[in-house]
Amino acid sequence: MANSGDKKNILGRIAETQVVKSIFRTGVPRSRRQRMMIILNDVFLHLHPARLPVSGVKLKYTWCMGGLSFFIFLVLTVTGILLMFYYRPTVEYAYGDMIDLREQVPLGIMREIHRWGAHLMVISVWLHMFRVFMTGAYKPPREFNWVVGVILLVLTMLLSFTGYLLPWDQLAIWAITVGSNMAGATPFAGALGPGSSLLALGDVNFITPSSDARFALLGGRFVGEGALLRFYVLHCIGLPFIIMIFMSVHFWRVRKDGGISTPL
Repeated sequence: MANSGDKKNILGRIAETQVVKSIFRTGVPRSRRQRMMIILNDVFLHLHPARLPVSGVKLKYTWCMGGLSFFIFLVLTVTGILLMFYYRPTVEYAYGDMIDLREQVPLGIMREIHRWGAHLMVISVWLHMFRVFMTGAYKPPREFNWVVGVILLVLTMLLSFTGYLLPWDQLAIWAITVGSNMAGATPFAGALGPGSSLLALGDVNFITPSSDARFALLGGRFVGEGALLRFYVLHCIGLPFIIMIFMSVHFWRVRKDGGISTPL
């Protein structure tokens, strides 16, 4: 049985191999400069602040809502990928696949975890924004990151909205019908919205029921298979991709602004 000295020698030899050196260029940190270089050379550590004030990481100040929102997003990503193996975004199969996920598919509880996790993420993001506002963490020099956070809040709501149609039951269809009708009243972009007539050129009106925001959202005049496919693509690919970009900018900006804000 190898003793502790042999284990250290084995780990030392592994650390000196070309494979490990190509991944971890700094090596074993033995000085403050090496520890700093590890953070600078690692993309994940580089997004994290090098220093954090003790008062800024207390639970009673941050509520841990930012970290909880990110954790729930990871859970939703994993469970969503698993659900994609069984769900088919067609009018013929969508509702039946949801029933099978609940009653027939092994680990079908993933659908319930995904659904309740989506509700929890909306709540946690709202609480995170509320905490940032109440503690004044949006003030200079953090006003840019506040705007990024507002964009992430809107994207989170859109992510929840697009996922609402996927079960293809009566509740989902009529909820999306109401929501898409609201999109039809978008100023300058909806056929029923204010300012749409101002975009007309002579007898040609560029904003019509067949070319407005509602039509672009549904892929047609009514909630049908085109809408289901578009909401599926937006929910599974489009919005998560955009959210990951803004989330990376959000984390990076926290680091550049000196870490988590401290109490005033």
